[in-house]
Amino acid sequence: MPELHLSTVTRSQGNNAALKDGTVRPRGAVLDVVEVPVLVHAFRRMVRDLEFDVSEMAFTTYLVAKAHGARFTALPTFLVRGFHHGAIRVNTGAEVREPRNLEGREVGVNRGYTVTTGVWARGILAEEYGVDLDRVTWVLSGDEHVREYRPPANVVPVPDGDDLGDMLTSGRIAAAVGVDVEHPDVAPLIPDARAAGLRALQRDGVFPINHLVVVRDDVLEAHPDLAPDLFAAFAESKNRYVERLRAGEVTDPTATDRMYAQVMETTGADPLPYGIEPNRATIERLLDHAAAQKILDRRPDVDALFAKGTHDLTA
Repeated sequence: MPELHLSTVTRSQGNNAALKDGTVRPRGAVLDVVEVPVLVHAFRRMVRDLEFDVSEMAFTTYLVAKAHGARFTALPTFLVRGFHHGAIRVNTGAEVREPRNLEGREVGVNRGYTVTTGVWARGILAEEYGVDLDRVTWVLSGDEHVREYRPPANVVPVPDGDDLGDMLTSGRIAAAVGVDVEHPDVAPLIPDARAAGLRALQRDGVFPINHLVVVRDDVLEAHPDLAPDLFAAFAESKNRYVERLRAGEVTDPTATDRMYAQVMETTGADPLPYGIEPNRATIERLLDHAAAQKILDRRPDVDALFAKGTHDLTA
């Protein structure tokens, strides 16, 4: 029986290395990796054109796409995580002495309102600092991956010809999320952001998820065993990476490698667990944020978000 070839997009990182170099392969299938230099462009191509069989995707993009009838379904393989306390930067002349000072002001958001980093960062502002998100005007530098989505009334596009970085450094907006500019008048809103993230992890047991994997529904329907087989391959690749990380064998570690090692040292556990159950609390938290921020009209059941055959799998 000929092997199944699957066009696949996933970025190069430690937990996917064995998949991308072919050391680990899903049973009966070959991942034909398509390199997309700007990964978010792949998300858009998948959402709008179903261009790939298997694709990495931002979690909130998936939630919005699924809510609007997208014909793909996720695997509970959570490829990318991160802390988002440091994503919020302020103009130091804007008199933002505490997060609640953002109320009544304009705050930039890199790309779209549904970008996952923005969702987590706004959740931090609301939950940990009491910011009324409805009293902030969110200024977007781009549009949404999911064309059908309509943001709430307090979300506006950046004026034509303007740039969020310039608007932040000049003080035309008080703060921005996900806008990485180096300027003497720009500073993190939350000091010691990594420490704040680790404290939140220890308090809540939530290490925010950014990316997962989706598979086209027609492919899953044609190959009923594919979802668990793909999960097993992604899990094996991830486990090899985590073992190397635990043993201190990752050479030339990236900032991401160092972050995962720090999380492992803090928690004593795998920083990248796959499967629904080990991540249920984190998924529920993201759904809470998405509903509160008017990204989702209806809060979906967690298990319904993931492909059949993967609900009881963990790694």
